Amino acid sequence: MAVTDDAILRIKEMIVSGQVRPGDRLPPEKELGERLGVSRSSLREAVKALEVIRVLDVRRGDGTYVTSLEPRLLLEAMNFVVDLHTDQSVLEIFAVRRMLEPAATGMAATRLTDEQLTHLESLLGAADADGPIEALVAHDLAFHQAIVEGTGNEYLSRLVEAMQSGTQRARVWRGLTQHRAAERTIAEHRAILDALQRRDAELASALALAHIAGIEHWLREASEIAP
Repeated sequence: MAVTDDAILRIKEMIVSGQVRPGDRLPPEKELGERLGVSRSSLREAVKALEVIRVLDVRRGDGTYVTSLEPRLLLEAMNFVVDLHTDQSVLEIFAVRRMLEPAATGMAATRLTDEQLTHLESLLGAADADGPIEALVAHDLAFHQAIVEGTGNEYLSRLVEAMQSGTQRARVWRGLTQHRAAERTIAEHRAILDALQRRDAELASALALAHIAGIEHWLREASEIAP
C-alpha cells in the first residue's frame, strides 16, 4: 500500500507542478510506471484511487486524463460521506454550517447581482407554507444554495451544497414534527432576503446565524444530544 500511496503522491506532484494540466492525457501506463519508478499493479491502484475522487478520468481505449479539477467534481466524494450521517454527525454538520453560512451570507450581500436577487425573490414567492413538506425542503435548499453561489466562491458553494444534502432528512423531520416550522422558515428567509436587498452585510449575516442556529438547537433537543 505504501508503494501505491507513493504513486498517488507522484501523480499529484505532476499535476501541481504543471507537468500535466486539467484535461491533459497522462503518458501510457508503461511509460508512466517507469517514470514514477513503480510497478504497473501499483500504478493501476493509484489511478483507480484518483479516479474515485475525480482527479483522473479513465477512458477505456483512449487513455487516462486529468479531469477539469473543478470544485464540483472534487467535492462529490464529500456528498457521499455526509449522506452516511448519524444524529451526532448531522449536529456536527450544522456546527460547520453555523460557521460558514453567516459569513457567506454577509459576503453575498455585497456581491449578489440584481438578477440573482430577483431569483431569490422568485424562490421565496413560490414557497408555500401549506404545501407538501418536500416542496418546502426543496425551497430551503435552493434558497440557501443561491445565496452562497452569490459569493462567487465555487469551493465554498460546493462545500455548503454537500453539507446541505446531508441535513435534508433533518429538515423534513423538523417540518413534519415542529409546529409552524414552515411559516417560520419562510419568514426567516424573507428577513434574510430583505437584508440582502438592502446590501446590509452585517444584518444578513446575523439573520443567517439565527436561522441556522435555531434549526440546530431544535435538532439537539429532538435528538436528546447534549451540546
